[in-house]
Amino acid sequence: MPSVVAAFRLLLFTGCRLSEIQFLRWEYVRDDCVELPDAKTDSRVVPVVPVGPEARAVLAALPREEDNPWVIRGRVPGSHITDLQRPWRCIRAHAGLGDVRIHDLRHSYASRALALGESLTMIGKLPGHTQVQTTSRYVHLDDATLSQAVERGCTSYL
Repeated sequence: MPSVVAAFRLLLFTGCRLSEIQFLRWEYVRDDCVELPDAKTDSRVVPVVPVGPEARAVLAALPREEDNPWVIRGRVPGSHITDLQRPWRCIRAHAGLGDVRIHDLRHSYASRALALGESLTMIGKLPGHTQVQTTSRYVHLDDATLSQAVERGCTSYL
């Protein structure tokens, strides 16, 4: 179970695709980034994912097994995790998240970056988008963020 929790945390803290975390090997992990040589259809301009302190803490807490190259190990010795959908359904049900998909963690990552003031161009580079249009479909602002933007804009004229 710790591997499952770590997988979801890495998805949330890196903006990576599910397959990138499932097939993440220790040899790809660096101090401040993760190199992804097998990214989806070579879509990343630079196959490197910057890793912040939260993701580094998750990686540091995971045990390394001498005979297993995978970061998120599976149930079978020497294997990687193969199914995150079943535990995700349990988490969703427990948290009352309805139809939230694992891929929505990637959208949340981008949305958090936008709420923190990052540009769409910068946000797109984080999950490896090559088109700003793709990034714009990923970011979603909550009502509180929109209200704060209105307040900042309205009060700047006074």
